[in-house]
Amino acid sequence: MINIGEYNTLEIIRETEPGMFLSDEDGNEVLLPNRYVEDVFKVGDDVEVFIYLDNDERLVAVTDEPHITKGDFAVLRCNAVNDYGAFLDWGMVKELFCPFKEQAFPMKKGGWYLVHCYLDEKSERLVATSKTNRFLDNEILTVAEFEEVELIVSHPSDFGMNVIVNKQHMGLIYKDSIFQELSIGDRLKGIVKKIRPGNKLDIALGQVGFRNIEPNAKKILDILEDNSGYLPLYDKSSPEAIKETLEMSKKNFKKAIGALYKQKQITIEKDGIRLV
Repeated sequence: MINIGEYNTLEIIRETEPGMFLSDEDGNEVLLPNRYVEDVFKVGDDVEVFIYLDNDERLVAVTDEPHITKGDFAVLRCNAVNDYGAFLDWGMVKELFCPFKEQAFPMKKGGWYLVHCYLDEKSERLVATSKTNRFLDNEILTVAEFEEVELIVSHPSDFGMNVIVNKQHMGLIYKDSIFQELSIGDRLKGIVKKIRPGNKLDIALGQVGFRNIEPNAKKILDILEDNSGYLPLYDKSSPEAIKETLEMSKKNFKKAIGALYKQKQITIEKDGIRLV
């Protein structure tokens, strides 16, 4: 099957005047125009190409690399606006169309917008939308607490910065957890810090080792958050006080807060520990 909006590995089956014809295992064919044919290409070779509809609405293969593919998100520049919608630069000869109904806010020529690319089933054309949230779903999560995830910065809110998690879910990085400049469309790694009721994802940037945090350390973090970020316990506290509050041994407590301190999740004060 030849998939529109994706990279396909196809076999060169014959040369013609307009270019080379490529085929998948089922015998479906597509033209690779001469402008994309390289000198080393020959019949029988397998080549990786991107598939989309050209200006004449014909299926075509190209060796260009688009800035966005089907199912992905990217920040693209608006090249033009007409009576039907906006046309975005995605690195291809034919611009990517974004209808007015798919614009969260009216697009303007020269502006940059975070969009999602999808295949319109009626026209079989690739289309962009800046209404990205409708392609994200937190009802069924595919991530767990302390798991490392891929992030795309989406848009700011009163609480911090919204991010797209693994191209599937929406998460939030709180203001007090942001220690670097973030711009819409930035791609970076993060950690699922906490899953709140309603499958809301709290995200922390970086800290790859944080995903391997032991259960006792996770328990201490949860209790800290439930107690305004402070506990009157530290490495000199009595075993009885630690057990009464945390239901764990002093040995396990010291090991856990040591790991949290190294990961800069807590500070150890004179008479307690505090969440960073």
